[in-house]
Amino acid sequence: MNVKQILQTVIEACEDRKAENCIALNMENLTPVADYFVICHGNNERQVQAIAHFIKESLEEKGLHVKRIEGFEHARWILIDVGDIICHIFHRDERAYYNLERLWGDAVEVSLGEQKD
Repeated sequence: MNVKQILQTVIEACEDRKAENCIALNMENLTPVADYFVICHGNNERQVQAIAHFIKESLEEKGLHVKRIEGFEHARWILIDVGDIICHIFHRDERAYYNLERLWGDAVEVSLGEQKD
């Protein structure tokens, strides 16, 4: 599975659990940490955990391994490391506070239909 297909799987999992304002940022030329960041949020801790759980489940169904999940217990900002993709799932309040979109303002936003290659 290539990185674009993995990205599509992550985004579809977010949308399936009703994540809000889901965006993907191309980070290839900005950081060696990951090729893409996916950023979304849920309205409460339970929804944030459900989004994270379903991303992990969706990837494992396709034979992919999630390297690490951080923040699941508190569900204010869950980070899922899939290697070339890092997914940030925020609680609504935390997303506004940390504003990763502004922090990584040089990143190009990937059109959500674009990764279906």
